Amino acid sequence: MARTDRIGFPSMMESSGKSSAQKPRIALGADHAGFQAKESLKKYLESAGYDVSDEGAWSEESVDYPDFAIKVARRVQQGHNDLGILVCGTGIGMAMAANKVGGVRAAVAHDALTARMSREHNDANVLALGARVLDEHQIIDVAVSFLTAQFAGGRHQRRIDKISELDQEPKHRE
Repeated sequence: MARTDRIGFPSMMESSGKSSAQKPRIALGADHAGFQAKESLKKYLESAGYDVSDEGAWSEESVDYPDFAIKVARRVQQGHNDLGILVCGTGIGMAMAANKVGGVRAAVAHDALTARMSREHNDANVLALGARVLDEHQIIDVAVSFLTAQFAGGRHQRRIDKISELDQEPKHRE
């Protein structure tokens, strides 16, 4: 387990050996259930030198999670941010909505291993987390695992290409 700094978060040196110039630009979004966790995660990421774009929500007042998932997904799709992180109750709804945006590969992760593997094997560019599943420290640990992992390429690229081809298919209505 990683050492923690004085506020209980993984220390910045352990979370990444990269300088802030090399760190990915992050878009954050949450609904009301994920608001507090997003605020804690934002504070940690900014203190660790990440460039963070906060796309809301702005309070614990009830909102619709797809609105924030789409904002973050579009920022990633359009290249304004390199990666996105979404927080709702479970992460499931956010991932479902974000995956409707072409070029976005959103993964739900509830531990550091699945977060890391989503980047290494699936080249996920958006992470969806559950504030009702993980506490705020676990959310930070999972996010750090996601942000510091790199796509492995190789045999995994062929599979990502097949997923990307689906973005090109016309939508059929019956």
